[in-house]
Amino acid sequence: MTIREITDIDRLMRINNALISRVERSMDQQGNAFSLFQTAINLESQVRKHTDDLRGAMRRLEQSNTELAVAKDSAERANQSKTRFLAAASHDVLQPLNAAHLSVSALADLQTSDEGRQLVAQVERALSTMDDLLRTLLDISKLDAGVVQPDVGLVPLWPLFQSLQSDFSPLAARRGLELRFRPTELAVVTDRTMFRRILQNIISNAIRYTETGGVLVGARIKGETVQVSIVDTGIGIPSDQHDAIYDEFRRGTNAMQADSGRVDAGLGLGLAIVRRMVLALSHDISLASRLGKGSTFRILAPGLHLAGAPLSEAASPHLLRRGYGLFGMRILVVENDQSVRLAMESLLTRWNCTVRSATSRARAMAQLDDGWLPDMIIADQHLDHSDLGSQTIDHLRARAGYDIPALIVTADPSDDLATETRRAGVELMMKPVKPAELRALMAHLLA
Repeated sequence: MTIREITDIDRLMRINNALISRVERSMDQQGNAFSLFQTAINLESQVRKHTDDLRGAMRRLEQSNTELAVAKDSAERANQSKTRFLAAASHDVLQPLNAAHLSVSALADLQTSDEGRQLVAQVERALSTMDDLLRTLLDISKLDAGVVQPDVGLVPLWPLFQSLQSDFSPLAARRGLELRFRPTELAVVTDRTMFRRILQNIISNAIRYTETGGVLVGARIKGETVQVSIVDTGIGIPSDQHDAIYDEFRRGTNAMQADSGRVDAGLGLGLAIVRRMVLALSHDISLASRLGKGSTFRILAPGLHLAGAPLSEAASPHLLRRGYGLFGMRILVVENDQSVRLAMESLLTRWNCTVRSATSRARAMAQLDDGWLPDMIIADQHLDHSDLGSQTIDHLRARAGYDIPALIVTADPSDDLATETRRAGVELMMKPVKPAELRALMAHLLA
């Protein structure tokens, strides 16, 4: 074999090796491409599966949201129906309950034995407990249903404090406690009725759970807000129960021990109402307490300083003049419920008042035909012939030529009525009426 042939063979082998290497690389690349193709197919399958799963989850979520919306709408309608039912039922229940309150009070004056007076007192306590429970359940229902719309305005605190002092001073005095309200020139931006109820419930609890010392109510400015504080020297509230006391029918362990065996034990609903009203008004409430030392509730609300408001307690009249009574006062009662009307007449007569009564606006106007003018009008809101007590009072005042002191006693809890009575300068009391409160309010108006 020649050198040339050897050289050609060697060249051909190199070419062959190169071709084989290229073929092998090409086959590897094809293998890798096929592998990538298979991987892509697998990934696409997984993506499709996950997409289908996601779409299924979204459909289930949409279905769940639809069901939740339907359930929420149903719950809201049920809650509103419950509120309407409670409002209607409370009106029907409060009417005879009001008559029972008035009749029992008149009956108490007729008792000559200790046993009789004790039985009457037990009935009065039972009626008061029923009254408080019905009112509170209705208030909670209305607040939870969102049907209460606050009537927000500027509320001077000092007249509000005087009104609360008028309500609670006799109770504090009976328990041997000191009740003080610091004079203030401050005012808060709030709903007057709801804010008064907040303070009323807290002060009531403070007096209930204070054995010695007393209760102090005051206010101070904090930037653009006003802080109203209710301070007592009572039993105190454990720190681990500061949140729980706002739950329905929940009382602290100290409160339960203090209420043990008491005939005026609390229901555990007062602070539940307080929290709901504070939230409805967008105010803040806080609590500081030490066991055996007392508690301080603080309500923070928008407010400001009012120049020229009374600065001293001496500048304001005491809630009731000592020795002031209702003797000989002429009272016109406008009430279409016979049992309530008769009970009211009997009670007022026992208080030495001269009483005339009517069931409608026309009959009430007829009572003035002989020149007789009442010193006060006590009217129900819903009268015979679809007459309204508020309009009847307007007509009677126009006939008399001056604003006769007037009081509407009703089981109608509507906010519109409360607004209308405030506008007309008419006091509003909800049935059933507690005779002691009625007498105190009448004396206050006639003073």
